[in-house]
Amino acid sequence: MERSLRAARVATYVYFVLCGTLLSTWVVHIPAIEERVGISHATLGGLLVVLGLGAFVGMRVAGPLTDRLGTRVVVPVGGVLCGATLFLPGLAHDPWTLAAALLVFGLCNGCLDVSMNAHAVHVEKAYGRPVMSGFHATFSVGGVLAALAGAGVASAGLHPAAGMAAMGAVGVVVAVAAARALLPAAPAVEGPGSVHGTATSPAVGAGSTRGRVWLLAVLALMVMLCEGAANDWSALHMKDVMGASAGTAAFAYGAFAAAMTVGRLLADRFAARFGAPAILRHGAAVAAVGITLVVLGPWLWTVFTGWALFGLGLSGCVPQLFSAAGHADPSAAGANVSRVAGLGYVGMLAGPAVIGWLTHLVALDHAFVLLTLLCVTTAVGARVLHTGPAPVRRGERPADRTREPETAASSP
Repeated sequence: MERSLRAARVATYVYFVLCGTLLSTWVVHIPAIEERVGISHATLGGLLVVLGLGAFVGMRVAGPLTDRLGTRVVVPVGGVLCGATLFLPGLAHDPWTLAAALLVFGLCNGCLDVSMNAHAVHVEKAYGRPVMSGFHATFSVGGVLAALAGAGVASAGLHPAAGMAAMGAVGVVVAVAAARALLPAAPAVEGPGSVHGTATSPAVGAGSTRGRVWLLAVLALMVMLCEGAANDWSALHMKDVMGASAGTAAFAYGAFAAAMTVGRLLADRFAARFGAPAILRHGAAVAAVGITLVVLGPWLWTVFTGWALFGLGLSGCVPQLFSAAGHADPSAAGANVSRVAGLGYVGMLAGPAVIGWLTHLVALDHAFVLLTLLCVTTAVGARVLHTGPAPVRRGERPADRTREPETAASSP
């Protein structure tokens, strides 16, 4: 059993890398496809909304399917479909065909995203300790692989569809090959939210599970709105507000992304020791300090530090929210994760647009005050994490926990 669990964990890492690689392959080919189709930046922005809409629908569909058919079926199917449809945007010849291609690819990507997160919840439950943040960290590895592959395609002068088809074919093979190592079903549990015999807090009954999941989804929306804003506005802020060169400005997003990756690699260890609510509470507080430093910092180095703190603080928040949603009711892990991921994805898409809209009213750096408010609200709402693996204290093994009245929600 221990060997099969390790294999399932490795397979989950593989699917997260795969999802990141396939999605980022489309991203790195955006400039070439935009030029080939002959559309403006404004039109492209609208088409990206179509991609998000497809992903949202895919997430909502895949959640219940995952609970009904099992992650061992839906995860590899999602991976195969995502790889098989990756080349479609590269074949588009006008805005309408590109919109259709992005809708289909987004739907398949959403299916893979939710189902692999649901499987990650099952793996985490079997381990009896937090491992979710590590999975999310490897998603970024896929972005690096896609960037390297995209650079090779561009330097070789290949058609975007050719490079995307090749990467998609590799993705199909990987999705099929890793399927056998997935867990056949969710680990046996004693009740909603339990992890190796750890029951949910008595104050949190089964009847309130749906409401609690939607609260988690609202927190995910706020956190991922902050992430989306950083993705699209960090470099522009550095260039337009701080007067940095384009090359220097790019390091603003680099500082944010690097800190987020490092934070996710470390978050599981801290979550095991201090509990998921502490990760969300203190992480959101650090993010609030970071973005405030971005707004008020008078020097480049202080702004770089602010973006790094913003990424570090946000890094562990989304994995804890996904994990809590999945553990809230293991029999409906897929559906609950799809609710949190779907609303969070809306926030990711809305973040850049909301900040852009605010810049019509106030300066860009003042618009970032909204992000501070969202981070503070998230920190205050961290106590909603009543589910998820309880912290593993020094000298204690997860299997030793046969009875414990409260979860990690009681942790500092």
